Amino acid sequence: MDGARPWLAGMLGLVLVCMAPISAIAETLAPGSLLAEARVAETAVIKSSDALEAREIVRRADEQMRGKSSYVVATMNIVRPDWTRSMSMKSWTKGQELSLVLVTAPAKDKGSVSLKRYREMWNWVPAIERIIKIAPSMLSQSWMGSDFTNDDLINQSSIVVDYRHQLVQHESIEGDDCFVIDAFAKPDAPVVWSRIRLWISSRDYLQRKVEFFDEFDELVNTLTTSGIQEMGGRMLATQMVMIPADKPGQHTELITHEAAFDFEIGDDFFSQQQMKALRD
Repeated sequence: MDGARPWLAGMLGLVLVCMAPISAIAETLAPGSLLAEARVAETAVIKSSDALEAREIVRRADEQMRGKSSYVVATMNIVRPDWTRSMSMKSWTKGQELSLVLVTAPAKDKGSVSLKRYREMWNWVPAIERIIKIAPSMLSQSWMGSDFTNDDLINQSSIVVDYRHQLVQHESIEGDDCFVIDAFAKPDAPVVWSRIRLWISSRDYLQRKVEFFDEFDELVNTLTTSGIQEMGGRMLATQMVMIPADKPGQHTELITHEAAFDFEIGDDFFSQQQMKALRD
């Protein structure tokens, strides 16, 4: 990717010249003129700066959700036109690379565990006492029958490292001024969504809304957040709702009841041995 940047900068300069007024083109072609070249270089720097700013906003939003480490107690309600199912869970994270989710209720799902350790992910299924590795092809599958995918719930932090970011505009959500940022999947990144659009509060860097697009750039899911309050020493959106674009009457809500951040926790907690041993 780094090797492509000079070519991209050259193409950007060519486009700018082609779109410029004739007087500006003449200025560029004039012998010894440096002004137009400086303007092109300045434009390239601004665009590069915008990309860095967008990535930093996304990184801060991710850090706001998880900190250096996190512990969350939550309830997930899976809503369908003719039935509703609820699950209780606990989750732990450390940095961007380690996460573990334990289902604590109902009884038939209790003890199920999902683990992410760097680029690898597994599920522990207590009913059959087996650990199942989550292959990249399984990232798009539903997590525990919900509208969240394995990628959404276990691999959340990949939004920082597996995507390039572009600041689009500002928009208000419930009176909260938000950065609107498009995240485009990098080539060969092990992710589900080809593009993700995020609305991130400019005040506290909370994600207020997220849209997920497939490889055809068609909207698949929309995540909305609400119930902003202080929890665990920082502001959090305590309610998240994932809504499929093409399934009327269907959604999944995730409600946070308790949270703690920035405590000491060892890497060895995020292990296959811990998956088997972890209890409510």
